[in-house]
Amino acid sequence: MTADKRTQNYAAEAEILKLARVLDVEPARLAYLARVDADDLQAFREQVTDTLFDANAAVLQRMALAARIVPVAVLAKIAEKVFGPLLCARIAGLVDVGRGVDVAKRLSPRFLAEVAAELDPRRASAIISRIPLDTVLAVAAELALRQDWITLGRFVGHLPDLTVRRALEQIDDPALLRIAFVLDDKHRIDHVVGLLPAHRLGRLVTAASKNEDLWTPALDLLTHLGDARRATLAPLVAGLPDGFRERVQATIRELP
Repeated sequence: MTADKRTQNYAAEAEILKLARVLDVEPARLAYLARVDADDLQAFREQVTDTLFDANAAVLQRMALAARIVPVAVLAKIAEKVFGPLLCARIAGLVDVGRGVDVAKRLSPRFLAEVAAELDPRRASAIISRIPLDTVLAVAAELALRQDWITLGRFVGHLPDLTVRRALEQIDDPALLRIAFVLDDKHRIDHVVGLLPAHRLGRLVTAASKNEDLWTPALDLLTHLGDARRATLAPLVAGLPDGFRERVQATIRELP
């Protein structure tokens, strides 16, 4: 299998996981899409998301306008006790950025995690990037507790580097591999790995060697690293268990 084909297979598998999440179905029901180009699957996922978020757009816009005149403390209570996470996620991209941040700071991490799972971060990127670090860390911890790797992966590209670095510090190696696998922008993987301590990359590979379920995320990670960062793994590869070592060597050998 060529490197390009291997990368495409990994990307399609990740996109199927994310599409299944949007459609609220088991990934196995979408297995027939495995041969579809990953870029096409992503475009379709985004179209489905846009359709869901644009439904009842006029009503949502009126609610966002009405939210401007309600005191922030009251609005936060209404959001958590009346609107619920789905409606809050639909409105988030329509409210004033400063007001959205002020409301988010008053919501519990548990509720914000539920909103994050329903949110399209493309529509609320300006709010996400301005949420205080402590709040982001609390929400990330809640999402990790729920093993919601998809939501965590969707938000990495919308947060400042310092916030990403601090959030990843509290996430263990197996979880980090699963998050990287479903990252929305795989081109950022080398940059994100660069935010980690130098020894963390070797730990990720070692963690994958102990759990076959992590082989695919780890091999996918390798395909998105720069040459210099991959080269740092050379001393580690020889000591990997049989089977995984061969897969790692084949993946590296096939890369351009």
